[in-house]
Amino acid sequence: MPEYKTKEQKRKFYDSKAWKLLREDIKKRDNYECQECKRQGRVTIDTNEYSESAKRKKIMLVVDHIKELEDYPELALDPDNLETKCVNCHNKKHGRYVDYSKWRKKPKWDDEWW
Repeated sequence: MPEYKTKEQKRKFYDSKAWKLLREDIKKRDNYECQECKRQGRVTIDTNEYSESAKRKKIMLVVDHIKELEDYPELALDPDNLETKCVNCHNKKHGRYVDYSKWRKKPKWDDEWW
């Protein structure tokens, strides 16, 4: 059973043909919609926007391992352990979400700010 503990091991897996084909199947199965947003009553779909800086299509949706790859390597290619998520929901799940609204400066004249 392969391990997916190091960055190199994970990169090799995510670059594999098997992953790339399955990832597309999962997005199709999930109707190209974020499943977490759907559970919250929202709709987030894939777009065809192009990123000039990256010179590729903007990534709006990713396929996420419900049970983490490094903890459950045997489920790496199990469709029942995969779901489509938007980048925002995926980042929230992994603690990479930043609530930018809290960065706003308090206006000088507003004494009742949060």
